[in-house]
Formats: sequence, C-alpha cells, structure tokens
Amino acid sequence: MKRRDFITFTAAATLAPWAAYAAADYAPGLVTKALNNGETVFLDFKASWCSTCAAQERVINALKAENPAYDKAITFINVDWDQHGKSALAKSLRIPRRSTLVVLKGDQELGRIVAGTSKSDIKALMDTALAATLA
Repeated sequence: MKRRDFITFTAAATLAPWAAYAAADYAPGLVTKALNNGETVFLDFKASWCSTCAAQERVINALKAENPAYDKAITFINVDWDQHGKSALAKSLRIPRRSTLVVLKGDQELGRIVAGTSKSDIKALMDTALAATLA
C-alpha cells in the first residue's frame, strides 16, 4: 500500500463515524419540502465563528451517538446564520439570533432553544422531535 493511499484510507476511516451525524445544509425550499413530506425538522441556526453554536453542535452530536433513532427519524438542517439570518425562513420563524434551535412538524413549532447549551434541554427538544415522528 502506498503511503498516500494509507493516509487517505486512515483519514476516511477516522471521519466515517461522524459522517453519519451530518445534517443537511439549508437551501430555500428545503424546509417546506421536508415538512410537506410529513417529516419532523430540527433547524440549527448557526455560524461557524459562534462558540455557543459549536457547544450546541457538540451536544447534538453526542446525543445522536447515544441514540441513533434521532438521526433516523428526525431531519436535521443546518442554517448558516451569515447567509440566511435575514432570509424569509428566519423572518417567518422570528429567529432572534444565531445559536437558535427549532423543531417543526407540519405547520407547528414544537419547541425552541435560544443560546442554550444544556445537554438536558437539548435532549428534551430532540425527544420532542422524536416523539413527533412517532405520532
């Protein structure tokens, strides 16, 4: 095995478990399409430079690792605050700032966390989303 192949294989194997926890990136129409398909949507309004957002992401990924049902049942969508903070989606949901987590099902908002990083609070929001998928 060539060194370059070994390095590529090792990097891919290291990152593969985290790839399962990747969320879709927001694009206009994506949320509406998911909701119209009957999916429960977990929106994460975040910015790459936001330390609170990074803390939320670590908690979300840890919870997904503990309970794979979250990733199987819930549609996770990352909304880049710098690109979409003033979008029609953000305005319609009255998103006050980055580091806002919102769960939607149909035409209802089921829960929201603004700037919270508590594992128990985020777990409760994800449990609400999971319960909505089973209803």
